[in-house]
Amino acid sequence: MINVQTFTSFSGRIPRLTFWLGTLILMVIQWVLFAIFGGAALTNFDPNNPAAAEQMIGSMAPLYIIGLILLWPSLAIATKRWHDRNKSGWWTLIILIPLVGAIWYLVELGFLRGTEGPNRFGEDPLAGK
Repeated sequence: MINVQTFTSFSGRIPRLTFWLGTLILMVIQWVLFAIFGGAALTNFDPNNPAAAEQMIGSMAPLYIIGLILLWPSLAIATKRWHDRNKSGWWTLIILIPLVGAIWYLVELGFLRGTEGPNRFGEDPLAGK
């Protein structure tokens, strides 16, 4: 069901359950890392000290790095889910449209069944189940 290729490869198809489990795993990892590294960014912040704001921005660098590292597996999961819907992974960009994009993304990837049978992206991951 979930393996390393789920998070690293952009080819193939995954069903809704794998999408949700992969997304949940990435969210938990992100929350844990943000709790560890984000707490340090806010601990010594003094809103009355202009230098403290600069220091906070610098201490948030690990949070940006974590976000960039988790971007790859997030895109891989979304791309494979779009493939299961027989659409290009470029459809992930729909999330950039405020409100409508996020709803569309959630409905298409999270709730609608993929193409039954093989499609141009591979075999049906639910075939034989």
